[in-house]
Amino acid sequence: QVQLVESGGGLVQAGGSLRLSCAASGLTFRNYAMGWFRQAPGKEREFVAAINWSGTTTYYRDSVKGRFIISRDNAKTTVYLQMNSLKPEDTAVYYCAADPIYRLDQRYDYWGQGTQVTVSS
Repeated sequence: QVQLVESGGGLVQAGGSLRLSCAASGLTFRNYAMGWFRQAPGKEREFVAAINWSGTTTYYRDSVKGRFIISRDNAKTTVYLQMNSLKPEDTAVYYCAADPIYRLDQRYDYWGQGTQVTVSS
């Protein structure tokens, strides 16, 4: 079955960096667009970034533009989220998701279990 496993979360001070990874299995990874989402306590899950199957097209929510970078390695069936200049408001559980269609909404077919990112001030 399809599995998406996130890793790389943790506790970091404001201004610091983290790189999240999402390892995919059980699907033909190069045929899927990938997305990153996050959910802060008491808030709805929100879109963070997306990347198309080849890595040539990306999109970010405004609040992370210039700070976060989404990338993928199809040979390793892994998608990454490099997060720089982290802010306390970036604190959330981060999820990766996979879908055959490059999309900016939450209608992804497959989801990971999430990894916690906490940014201290």
